[in-house]
Amino acid sequence: MIRIHPITWFRRRAPQTIRVRLSILYATLFLAAGALLLALTYGLVASSLPSTTPLSKLTSNQQAKLTLACNQAEQAARSKGGAVGPHPVPGACNKLASETANAATADQRDQTLHNLLLFSLLGLGVMTLASGGLGWVMAGRVLRPVSTITEAARRASERHLGERLDLRGPRDELKNLADTFDEMLDRLDVAFASQRRFIADASHELRTPLTVMKTALDVTMAKPEQTPSQLEAMATKVRRSVDQAERLIDSLLTLAVSDQAPLATEFIDLATVAEDAVDAAGVDIARLGLEVRTSFDPAEVYGDRSLVERLVGNLVDNSARHNVPEGWIDLRTGTNAGAAYVEVSNSGLPIDEDLMQSLFDPFRRIEERTVASGGVGLGLAIVRSIVTAHKGAIDAHCRSEGGLTISISLPAQDGNLRTV
Repeated sequence: MIRIHPITWFRRRAPQTIRVRLSILYATLFLAAGALLLALTYGLVASSLPSTTPLSKLTSNQQAKLTLACNQAEQAARSKGGAVGPHPVPGACNKLASETANAATADQRDQTLHNLLLFSLLGLGVMTLASGGLGWVMAGRVLRPVSTITEAARRASERHLGERLDLRGPRDELKNLADTFDEMLDRLDVAFASQRRFIADASHELRTPLTVMKTALDVTMAKPEQTPSQLEAMATKVRRSVDQAERLIDSLLTLAVSDQAPLATEFIDLATVAEDAVDAAGVDIARLGLEVRTSFDPAEVYGDRSLVERLVGNLVDNSARHNVPEGWIDLRTGTNAGAAYVEVSNSGLPIDEDLMQSLFDPFRRIEERTVASGGVGLGLAIVRSIVTAHKGAIDAHCRSEGGLTISISLPAQDGNLRTV
């Protein structure tokens, strides 16, 4: 037979709702405090009540009764002992008077303490039950917002995040909890909406190269006889679509990785990274005949080398792809207010300032900027994701004469954020 420890047995059978437990706790605390107060009161009263009474402090009625008792005792002594003097037993009379007074005092003291203890215990029991009932009511009122939050959390799902608590009342812990829950729902709503949009856009973008490949294959294979030139043209289209799909998948994987905190961190000099990025973008720079102006001051940051290299590479690649012939690129690195920064400015087509922030969303591209660019619309989205993962800051604005200026600041080892 398995024996269960009494404490374990009690925990299993104790009420599981916090409202009941709070009510029991309130009643228990009141009972303990009341018992302590009752013990102190009983002790003070018991110490203040006399156990004996001097003859001099008896009332006239009590003294008259004692005198009568003494006279009766004197007469009884005379009847037994024969002729005696006028006061044959004064000591016996005084002793009898003292014993009678002390007995009366002790009886009155015992009766007073008994009544005090009895009525105090009855009152304590009644008030303990009352405190438990009041605790039940007050606990229900206090915990009502918790029930509201619980119901909202139970109803919340990916497709039902529009409900908000909007709890009214004083700025206490429950109000802060409800406001934090509302903020969490806001963030989840935005995150799920962004995820759904990203999945839809990614599916659309991946379908485009697949459609091109399928069309090229179907058209070529539908011909009765395929010439080598036709097969070569088909292979070229398929290879171009495969390259586009590969770039898109690679960008999606980079974006997924950059959304997380950097796994391997080390000191990186942005000046060296920026110089390598210019060399990597040499083909596009030469194709458009761009003038590249650089100012590379030391700018050490603490982060993931592969992600930081991708960040700077995307900035330089973006400024080269979306430029105009015979345009220019200005690339600078350095430190400012304790943070390292990289700043890229480029010439290009004018861009509406209202559309500026949308460029950092996945697959959000301005139509003019996508013509013959060969991009997949994830470059700046990856930049923002990497900056966020490194707890950095972005400052981007459109130039009035055309083009963009994007400045990225990344913290050093201490993690301080500064905006350039």
